[in-house]
Amino acid sequence: MENSNELIEKLVHINRITKVVKGGRRFGFSALVVVGNQNGKIGVAHAKAKQVPDAIKKANELAKRNLVQIPLREGRTIHHDTLGKDGAGKIKLRSAPKGTGIIAGGPVRAVCEVLGIKDIVAKSMGTANPHNVIRACLKALSMQNSPKYISSIRNKKISEIIKKRA
Repeated sequence: MENSNELIEKLVHINRITKVVKGGRRFGFSALVVVGNQNGKIGVAHAKAKQVPDAIKKANELAKRNLVQIPLREGRTIHHDTLGKDGAGKIKLRSAPKGTGIIAGGPVRAVCEVLGIKDIVAKSMGTANPHNVIRACLKALSMQNSPKYISSIRNKKISEIIKKRA
């Protein structure tokens, strides 16, 4: 696949903040960014600056510093269906058969693309706030357990844990 230091950066959301002062308005910007290597590693960050490019650059550097590894099945989907909740953001992630594609909206699509997930069905319920949706998505993804991990915990063979689909 790709090299681990070849990270893909995706801008999810930019917010303009206005501070009213004596001379008029002062504008600031915040950027929400996801970074990943399309092989199971992902980082998310939010940064603020006076200019848009500076905010994006800051967020990218922050995201690269806190990357987490997510186990993927066959490098294309998640191992099992899962639910994630953060604040008012609720998300349901379902593994999908080969050829399905990424069926997800805005922020979740960006997360799946940088993570390297090719087949998934996602439903965002509750808020549409990208910050909460992404955090809920990461919580759901971090609850993923690979059969290899479960088999090591239970002291069983992987074949005893995985059921073959008919």
